[in-house]
Amino acid sequence: MKRQQGFTLIELVVVIIILGILAVTAAPKFINFQSDARLSAVQGLKGAIQGANSLVISKAAFGGSTSGTGTVSIGGAAEFDTMNGYMRATKASLEGGMEISFDAKADPQLKTADWIIDATGGTPGTAKIYAHGAPANCYLTYAEAKAATTGTSPTLSEAPKYVITNGPTDGC
Repeated sequence: MKRQQGFTLIELVVVIIILGILAVTAAPKFINFQSDARLSAVQGLKGAIQGANSLVISKAAFGGSTSGTGTVSIGGAAEFDTMNGYMRATKASLEGGMEISFDAKADPQLKTADWIIDATGGTPGTAKIYAHGAPANCYLTYAEAKAATTGTSPTLSEAPKYVITNGPTDGC
């Protein structure tokens, strides 16, 4: 008579316990991937805006409008506003320069675009850009170029600024 061999109940329980320990130690690494992906997306958006601004300033330089306000058209698209040859911090200007679409903060439930823009006025203007469903402290702030001032205390013009906010507790 042949004797059947297989795993004992003890061996199966030990393997299940070992798999459980491995799952518990590896789970935190997999949970953090979503945060890393959001941060990478914001960094990619920053790079896209910087790249678009490089093209816009080049086009503005050819047109001779690298100081003060002006307009630029890229690829036959509609003209958009510039400040010192760079894109303004407005929805229309960023969409025109980057060939991307944003949802306005006033109507975020639209979800027709991947990103929401909250443009504020002022000198220089700023735009807070974040993804749908992103935590409150995971966004890019784009501050448009600052115009030079003349008068008793003249200032030099400044290039645009790009700041990624990734809060330590509830960031990306």
